[in-house]
Amino acid sequence: SHLKKGRVVLLGGGTGNPYFTTDTGAVLRAVELGVDVALLAKNIDGVYTADPKKDPSAVKLSTISYAELLRRDLKVIDAAAAAMCRDNALKVLLFELGDGSNIVKAVSGNDSVGTLLENEE
Repeated sequence: SHLKKGRVVLLGGGTGNPYFTTDTGAVLRAVELGVDVALLAKNIDGVYTADPKKDPSAVKLSTISYAELLRRDLKVIDAAAAAMCRDNALKVLLFELGDGSNIVKAVSGNDSVGTLLENEE
C-alpha cells in the first residue's frame, strides 16, 4: 500500500533459506514488488574494476551493466542476484552504508553516491 502511494519503502533481512545471500533476498523482494530501483547498502562504496583491497590500481565505476559485471566476475554482489536483476531489468544502486548519510543521498537521487548497475541500453 505504501508503494501504491508513491512512498519510499525500506526492507531489511534475508530469506532465511540456505544458499541464498542477502543480495539474492533483496533482489527477489525488489522484483516481486516491481520497484524502480533497489538500493543495496554494502561495506564498499561502489563497484570497482578489481578488488580495491588487493589491487591499488582498481577504479570505481559510476555505472556497469550486469553482463559486464558477470563477464568480469566482479563479486560485489553474488552471481545469482546479478542474473536475477539482469533477467528482470532491475536497476540497483550499490553504495556504502557508512554513517547512514548515504541512504539519504541515494533516496534523494544524488548521483555522487555508489554505482548504478543496470542492463545495457
